[in-house]
Amino acid sequence: MKLSKLPIALLILFSAFSCKESKTTDSLSFNNSTTKTGNYSHEVVVPDLDIPWGFIFLPDGSMLINEKSGELIHYKNNKKTTISGLPEIKVQGQGGLMDIELHPNYNDNGWIYLSYASSDDGNGANTTIMRCKLENNALTNKKVLYKATPDSKRGQHFGSRLAFDNDGYLYFSIGDRGNRDVNPQNIERDGGKIYRLHDDGRIPVDNPFVKDRNAKKAIYSYGHRNPQGMVKHPKTGKLWAHEHGPRGGDEINIIAPGKNYGWPVISYGINYSGTKFTEITEKAGMEQPIHQWTPSIAPSGMEFVTSDIYPEFKGNLLVGSLKFQYLDLCVLDGNKIVEEKKLIEGLGRVRSIEQGPDGYIYVGVENVGIVKIIPKK
Repeated sequence: MKLSKLPIALLILFSAFSCKESKTTDSLSFNNSTTKTGNYSHEVVVPDLDIPWGFIFLPDGSMLINEKSGELIHYKNNKKTTISGLPEIKVQGQGGLMDIELHPNYNDNGWIYLSYASSDDGNGANTTIMRCKLENNALTNKKVLYKATPDSKRGQHFGSRLAFDNDGYLYFSIGDRGNRDVNPQNIERDGGKIYRLHDDGRIPVDNPFVKDRNAKKAIYSYGHRNPQGMVKHPKTGKLWAHEHGPRGGDEINIIAPGKNYGWPVISYGINYSGTKFTEITEKAGMEQPIHQWTPSIAPSGMEFVTSDIYPEFKGNLLVGSLKFQYLDLCVLDGNKIVEEKKLIEGLGRVRSIEQGPDGYIYVGVENVGIVKIIPKK
């Protein structure tokens, strides 16, 4: 989409929510009244992208952008350069070239991490994690750190976000691959999990299931459906993740080692047909989300705002909505979401979010591009 065809002003629709302080899992509902504000504008800084699943900033301020279709783009000085040397990527349903992340010490070691769908024999696919380096517009030093098994012909729930913690461990998410009743609650199987590795792919000796003979040793937490947002809290260092529910029950969770987040035994959602697959939302030994959305917003992308450029945003959480096509500002009080506000509503499906090195918020919007949010002075 050309920039000239986009709205000149960025509409930000503010709607207050109410929630009961006794339960942080209550779904917040929009009030009927909304207020328009002209406090922010936007600029499409990278136009003409289809599904910018993930993007990151390099130290020189340029971007690396993953198109789900399997193209890695280097965007610098208003020019797009296609990076060569990518692994063989299987574009299947929701799977393709997905997230991208830099090593915390990228300036020293140059490591880049990718998540993508791949196939062992061309018959189905599953989520794969690779690290590599970028040299002369090509990927080099490629090494697969993890490949989920078995491959599946199903097109849904690949995950997959990447994040590092303060100790330099790599975390990644893999969805249940559409195998709801088998994968998420079984630590001997991939799918429906968040995993933790050393930056070179080794299994940490203190991973929660490393002593379980039959477990997948990289598993850090389980009972997830399809996490497509994951980010480290800037103050506590804890990992926050959100995941898609079915028809209702999208969740935000704070991830802890060895914990069971309940899918599909407990859920606030129902089947897409309207029938129930569980009668309970709570069970002993299973974690409650700190927040849930019903109806589902289809969350993708996640970022804490630390920049002084946005006084109203600072210290709060941004989450993208694929279904309703807005950026959700989640106002926090500790670990509680006490209010939500819609941003850039109607611009398109929000897939990815990053705070740039310049302090500005950048949003990957499907069939639009990378959008920069600019406060009006």
